Amino acid sequence: MKKTILLIAFCSFIGTMAQNKLERADELFNDFKFDKAIVLYKDLAAEKSNPPLHVVQRLADSYFNMSEYQKAKEWYAKLYASEGKNTGEGNIIKLVQCLKADMQNEEADKLLRDFYSDQKKLDMMMAQKAYLDSLLMNDPSFEVQNLAFNSKKSDFAPSFYEDLLVFASARDTVKSSGKLYPWNNQPYLDLYVTNPNVSRFVPEKFLDNLASSYHDANVAAVPGTQTIYFTRNYLKKDKLNANSDGLSNMQILKGSILNNELVNVSSLSFNSKDYSCGHPALSADGKYLYFTSNMPGGYGESDLYMVELGVDGDALTPPKNLGPNVNTKGREMFPYVDGNTLYFSSDGHYGLGGLDIFSTTIQSKDSYTLPENIGPPINGNMDDFSMILRGETGNGYYASNRFGGVGDDDIYRIKKAKPVNCLVYSGYVLNEKTNEPLPLANVELYDTTTGFVTGMKTDDNGAFSVTLPCNKESKLVFSKPRFTKKEIVINTGEDPQSPSEENMVYLTPFESLVVKDGDVEKIKVDPIYFDYDKSEITPRAEIELEKVLFAMKEFPSIKIKIESHTDSRGSDQYNFRLSDDRAKSTMWYLISKGVEPDRIVSANGYGEYRLKNKCSNGVKCSEQEHLVNRRSDFVIVEKGETLENVQR
Repeated sequence: MKKTILLIAFCSFIGTMAQNKLERADELFNDFKFDKAIVLYKDLAAEKSNPPLHVVQRLADSYFNMSEYQKAKEWYAKLYASEGKNTGEGNIIKLVQCLKADMQNEEADKLLRDFYSDQKKLDMMMAQKAYLDSLLMNDPSFEVQNLAFNSKKSDFAPSFYEDLLVFASARDTVKSSGKLYPWNNQPYLDLYVTNPNVSRFVPEKFLDNLASSYHDANVAAVPGTQTIYFTRNYLKKDKLNANSDGLSNMQILKGSILNNELVNVSSLSFNSKDYSCGHPALSADGKYLYFTSNMPGGYGESDLYMVELGVDGDALTPPKNLGPNVNTKGREMFPYVDGNTLYFSSDGHYGLGGLDIFSTTIQSKDSYTLPENIGPPINGNMDDFSMILRGETGNGYYASNRFGGVGDDDIYRIKKAKPVNCLVYSGYVLNEKTNEPLPLANVELYDTTTGFVTGMKTDDNGAFSVTLPCNKESKLVFSKPRFTKKEIVINTGEDPQSPSEENMVYLTPFESLVVKDGDVEKIKVDPIYFDYDKSEITPRAEIELEKVLFAMKEFPSIKIKIESHTDSRGSDQYNFRLSDDRAKSTMWYLISKGVEPDRIVSANGYGEYRLKNKCSNGVKCSEQEHLVNRRSDFVIVEKGETLENVQR
């Protein structure tokens, strides 16, 4: 389906006098029989090495009007090669769209930069490009689904009608007695209604008396009333009412629904047989009607306009062009209003190829923000248009002629994509002993089911920020050489949550867990007490051994040897045996708590042979002085590469 049919209908009569080939080709072109015109224009182009620019232009436009963008690209490129910037902005816009349809995005961008000497215009294009590029880097906001009721012909222009969906379709060859629209050799459009939520609901004709012999399309229903607006050819006694050039343009009609029939049909005051008006769309309060027209005085091939409506639904004001911020040298079509957001299709703004759907915020009747491309998956490199959306749900419908559809144009359902990311988790990594920030600390994100996802480092202030996916159990692992690790498990739901900020993560430095004794390092513990004449681990000893377990768990590369000592009281032999038993008992306790046996190199007792002070046999000392000698040391004999290679 060629979208411009709703702006210009067709020539009702063509003379049959003898003509040369160029005149016949132009006649076919003006009668929208582009496929037949192409045959003659190609013959004319083949007759000369440098075909006339008129023929090149018509070939380019013919292919473009048939949405055969890759073929149109060849001829628009010939125009540009011959005429350069004199080709005109309209042709440049079309060549850009053709390049993008052929996935030649870099070439399209270069062409824009080369063509636009108006810096303001180029800045606007580049701002739209930057916004679209940002969308392409993120997860899609929508999901799209082709619908079962699409036919092999053209189906498009969906509109909400109560709980049903009304749309235009060329599927019926009966109503027009087999007559075909010459532009695309399909039947004329009629309006259908369906329930898109019922898979086996077969579309039915919309209203009993609405069908005409020519185009009916694009319905806009006034909420809470039985009033509708729609697009139709100018007709007179069920025949095309043509203008002086033999063209039947489009008009916007208003009517009321009574007993499933359309009554009180009238044409809006701004319609004219000399130009087309179509694609009606209403503001939420029903006070304003937006539409598409190629009336004189516009900016491009078709522009968007707005009129204010009276209580009777007729236009109170003349049509007002939405201005150069919205309209371009190309085509602006298919407006739709949701709240203060205006959606429309354009091939003149920066897009992905063909018609793309854009959004702009209605700031006032005279002011609109710079239109933004709504991005994939709704927009692609072909024509995407006639979108309707219910903002409160994020769900809606639109049409596209993208590859993989059922027919020429298909209607697709839009669903708000389930959020991929649900929680921004941020905070600071700090030194547990000094409370100072730890720059360049490692922050690793794991999916507890599938494993590692991504990693990053804290900044100079120890700050980190990570985005967690929805409906997942995630694990954050914080680490830094010569510091302990910290793991945090976080569960998210299906819906986004407010950011979790100011999370403080404390890592303990290795140095705070050890003590230097000459040239050796030992795990820092207080004296480990045993009952008199026993080697079993007491509850008081377990408290200190937890420090050893913590150090070995946090720094899995270290290996130790256990050295147990007694004071000088008792015989030397007795003290040696007792200390050795206590060393072995300590070793087996650590192993029972999960320390790998090969990480304890040895566990030996030294009795009273390594006293720390003067309190040897026969020397009178206080209990506190004897306590200094009664100790167990956990000497670090191997630290692994991570601890060895980092400067302390």
